[in-house]
Amino acid sequence: MHQPNTFAERVERRMLDTDSLVCIGLDPVLERLPGHFERSVDSVVHLCQATIEATHPYAAAFKPNLGFFTALGRPGLNALWAVRHSIPSSVPVILDCKVGDVSETARAYAHGWFNEFGFDALTVSPYLGEDAAAPFLEYEDKGVIVLCKTSNSGSGDLQDLPLATGDPLFLTVADKCREWNARYPASVGLVVGATYPEQLASVRRRVGDQLILLPGLGAQGGQLEASVTAGVNAAGTGMLCSSSRAIMYASEGQDFDVAAQRAAQAMRDQINEARARVTVND
Repeated sequence: MHQPNTFAERVERRMLDTDSLVCIGLDPVLERLPGHFERSVDSVVHLCQATIEATHPYAAAFKPNLGFFTALGRPGLNALWAVRHSIPSSVPVILDCKVGDVSETARAYAHGWFNEFGFDALTVSPYLGEDAAAPFLEYEDKGVIVLCKTSNSGSGDLQDLPLATGDPLFLTVADKCREWNARYPASVGLVVGATYPEQLASVRRRVGDQLILLPGLGAQGGQLEASVTAGVNAAGTGMLCSSSRAIMYASEGQDFDVAAQRAAQAMRDQINEARARVTVND
């Protein structure tokens, strides 16, 4: 039996094993800790670890967000380390860090996040071009998830700008991602927000079966049904639907972990109902 070695293969295997496209974001905020928790970094680690333990049966991936850990100051990186290494090895882990810098700096970021912290994939900004993305793309067992059409309301300021080819910038990024996925060892995916299902459909047409990370569900008000219809690949997979706050903070009480589990399961089931309708319509 072929063992999945690339990041894309491991994500696909996890999706099939769990029958889930849910990516659970870990965005810890001291002020949002359950009421019975002490407001401390140790409590943040406990919250994240308890959420992981409760929700991992429904998780195709976990996605810690670097910003929320750096907001905790110096102890935040230790917390990130502890959280990352408490996630079962069978579950892919994406660090949402949106890195992008000149090649030597990019190489340092890649080494630190991939080799030292052991993340399976990173979110990466393409704005500096291929030479800045290349140090990430050279890791054959890792994932590079490129910002394409992000979920925030101001994404169109740059991403929708028309180019001389007639395409908006985000579709040119999609074309580059398909090219890089063919030429480099890493698995290349794309970030496309659930707040823009029409643009999501246009990206899917450009990139074939490549992995799409879909933020914007839950607190940001993205459209689940429309996004699943637009974003899954021909096999009904190929997309990680990310939700953070709606799962992590499903309850502020002592049942926070049970509530998180129920929220993750409910999201998994909603997505699967939408996937089933896509299959029927096809």
